[in-house]
Amino acid sequence: MPVSAEDSQNKVARFDGPPRVVALGFQVSHAKLIGPTDLFPDPSFDRSREIANSVAEYMRLHDPFMPYRLGPEEMEYTTLPQVLEKLKDRFRKV
Repeated sequence: MPVSAEDSQNKVARFDGPPRVVALGFQVSHAKLIGPTDLFPDPSFDRSREIANSVAEYMRLHDPFMPYRLGPEEMEYTTLPQVLEKLKDRFRKV
């Protein structure tokens, strides 16, 4: 999702997406680097931000799925395998 540099760090919103992208513009003039200029705070990107948030919300409605979290083989420091073992009789194939 295109965001301004000011909004690039997630402080209060959801941390699971959509991924944020920042664009900074620079110019070279008389052998000097001028900038940066923040390119994404422009209102013309508002529709893109709306769409990105809508897609992320739709994906959240499907509950957590990979790669939302690491696969079981990569989750070293968790009790998830023990919890799943205790609950295995409650699972049904669909």
